[in-house]
Amino acid sequence: MNTLKTGLLLSVLTVLLVFVGQLIGGAQGAMTMFIFALVINLVSYWFSDKIVLAMYRAKPLSESDAPQVYRAVREIASLNRMPVPKVYWLPTATPNAFATGRSPSHAAVAVTSGLLEIMSEEELKGVLAHELSHVKNRDTLVMSVAAAVAGAISMLAHWARWGLMWGGGRSDDRRNGNAAVQLVAMLVIAILAPLAAMLIQLAISRTREYGADETGARLIRNPRALASALEKLDAAVHEHPLPNVNPATAHLFIVNPLSGDAIAKLFSTHPPIEERVRRLRSLRL
Repeated sequence: MNTLKTGLLLSVLTVLLVFVGQLIGGAQGAMTMFIFALVINLVSYWFSDKIVLAMYRAKPLSESDAPQVYRAVREIASLNRMPVPKVYWLPTATPNAFATGRSPSHAAVAVTSGLLEIMSEEELKGVLAHELSHVKNRDTLVMSVAAAVAGAISMLAHWARWGLMWGGGRSDDRRNGNAAVQLVAMLVIAILAPLAAMLIQLAISRTREYGADETGARLIRNPRALASALEKLDAAVHEHPLPNVNPATAHLFIVNPLSGDAIAKLFSTHPPIEERVRRLRSLRL
């Protein structure tokens, strides 16, 4: 059910991108945006892992430095019947983790030094089970594509705002006296399109988070360990948000690395921690 919902939401997001292109540039604009969407998907497919790891200056983690991580990763990969992913670390005291990569055979998992300091071995296993569930289900690829398409729509909306400021519009519309229609269309793009794209992206991200929580908890047969880890992570991030986070990549982390007020939480890439914990504690194996 989650896979069907995600596929539907991604389709709507792509259609929205093409529709925005149609409003700005007519049939040619629609075709351009369709090709652009394909290019985004291809770039995300091949390079999303390298881009994200480079963005956060992640470094390979050796087994001698963190044997407990490698023990857990190997055990979970075996249970998932997937290759053992590469392991990286981020030198920051803020506890968090993320996974990236287009497929189980081209995947990486990254943990922060702070995560290793506050987690028990069972809690660490729960966090890694969550992340490797993302890899197994190819959530990392899906969410990278969603973020890229939503970003493209926001960029088009920015262009539309400039077009409104400078009296822009398609020349054929102006010749046919459709200036009012064009103005309304540009207003829709400038105001509603980025909001719709963001809400769809958030729906995709939240759906995949719930799915990874349940899959990971069932895999290690210990939902309470993951629930406890989430509570620790949430408290730590509120005290010390992860520095230098690109908001476009916030969806990759197990908990939102950005701390925000109540309004910001409404537009969070992650479901509420309280609801995630409640679902995990009520899970029957």
